[in-house]
Amino acid sequence: MPEQCDPRPYDALLLLSFGGPEGPDDVVPFLENVTRGRGIPRERLKEVGQHYFLFGGVSPINAQNRELLDALRTDFAEHGLDLPVYWGNRNWAPYLTDTLRTMVHDGHRRIAVLATSAYASYSGCRQYRENLADALTALQAEDLELPQVDKLRHYFNHPGFLRPMTDGVLASLAALPEEVREGAHLAFTTHSIPTAAADTSGTPADHTRGGEGGAYVAQHLDAARVIADAVRAETGVDHPWRLVYQSRSGAPHVPWLEPDICDHLEEAHAAGAPAVVMAPIGFVSDHMEVRYDLDTEATAKAAELGLPVARSATVGADPRFAAAVRGLLLERAAAERGGTPERCALGALGAGHDLCPVGCCPARTPRPAAAGADWLGPVAEAPA
Repeated sequence: MPEQCDPRPYDALLLLSFGGPEGPDDVVPFLENVTRGRGIPRERLKEVGQHYFLFGGVSPINAQNRELLDALRTDFAEHGLDLPVYWGNRNWAPYLTDTLRTMVHDGHRRIAVLATSAYASYSGCRQYRENLADALTALQAEDLELPQVDKLRHYFNHPGFLRPMTDGVLASLAALPEEVREGAHLAFTTHSIPTAAADTSGTPADHTRGGEGGAYVAQHLDAARVIADAVRAETGVDHPWRLVYQSRSGAPHVPWLEPDICDHLEEAHAAGAPAVVMAPIGFVSDHMEVRYDLDTEATAKAAELGLPVARSATVGADPRFAAAVRGLLLERAAAERGGTPERCALGALGAGHDLCPVGCCPARTPRPAAAGADWLGPVAEAPA
């Protein structure tokens, strides 16, 4: 096997995602999975589920993950990479534990994991590691031989993630009326999270105070800057841009990252922006937060204001993203074999760590998390 296509020691790749309902009867049970342990009444979940019911009770995320699976398998086959790809979800079928059980029965013992979340945060990284730990503990209770799982590094600044989104922004600018195109503002959007969670995102060295946002905000700003610079280089126009947030949930008294995209559209309109391109850089695919919060809610707000808007594409199953996943896998495999592979990254922050250190994106309540420096295995308790 050519060195550049050698996946050893890995014998499989797991695509790990959030999951979503695939019909009206799935919506409330899915939301019960998402909010488990919070004591939210079923009637309240029905209200929250109205976003899904507007789309027939179907979240786009599962279909998009199937497309990404196909893209990964196609890319691997075209490059001679003989490695099976599996898919498991946190909150809906196919469930992570079921998928890992299948992988074990299929004989896999060293598994690389790609989470469909590109940035550091508790919900976007450590919680997936906690899910892996829970799944391994469940398999241990079944007396199965446990595999070693390694989560691939954050890819927010990988060229295969950023370049497709840059093309999406350029296409959205080109789709705007000519008379507003040159003055259009860029609103780079991502999921809002509590400021306390943002401040403790990333390694302990990344942690901040007072709502500065830690690694979560820094990584998004770095990605946004790379895209804005690339757009300027391509068009010759320096479009004003800002990082904004969407999809806030939770108690109103708890501070979350701001400004919200709808508030930002009002501010941009009041400031004289002739148009806005909304670029959802915080999301891998056009799932519900993109389809509802941007395509429905924010677009309606823009229409109310009389403000022309366009929404650029996420990376989805773009072949360049599939190639990036292959590159991340082979890079990590080479490092595990003791090599020093080239680590692709754009922007100022450089390539991220392979192994999450102790204290990285800590949980509110300490729980074991696999695929990190603090993982001691299913039997022992991991330190917080």
